Amino acid sequence: MAPALAPGDTAPLIALPDQDGTERRSDRLEGKALVLFFYPKDETPGCTMEACAFRDSYPDLQALGAEVWGVSGDDAASHRRFANRHRLPFPLLVDAGNRLRKAFGVPSVLGLLPGRVTYVIDGTGVIRHVFNNLLDGPAHRREALDALRGLQAS
Repeated sequence: MAPALAPGDTAPLIALPDQDGTERRSDRLEGKALVLFFYPKDETPGCTMEACAFRDSYPDLQALGAEVWGVSGDDAASHRRFANRHRLPFPLLVDAGNRLRKAFGVPSVLGLLPGRVTYVIDGTGVIRHVFNNLLDGPAHRREALDALRGLQAS
């Protein structure tokens, strides 16, 4: 696994299919910021709370000029069920083999459970904020909103 990426680092290229098979590419964001949240597993309580918090703040995140993409190692069918059940308005990327997770250096907990880390990446591809908290899923939304507000202010 690569070392954990930190604020100031350039994010690696993201090019993964979403739950509908559409390839999502970070090099096609046309200068928009990206909130990229890695989560352990579809339909688990913490991940559901986190995804729904991003859902509930999606208009605010968009108003701050950001796209939101969720990422886990679950397959497209699992992502589709999760997105449909909870009315998620943003794509969930299929990270087969956890290649993107490894490229970002997202740590595992006790070497077993995939970590929960959110990255706020500016329109030039530079990571501006990293938040790592496995237990408080909704805090990821608050951190992302605060980081985006900070980007707009600067």
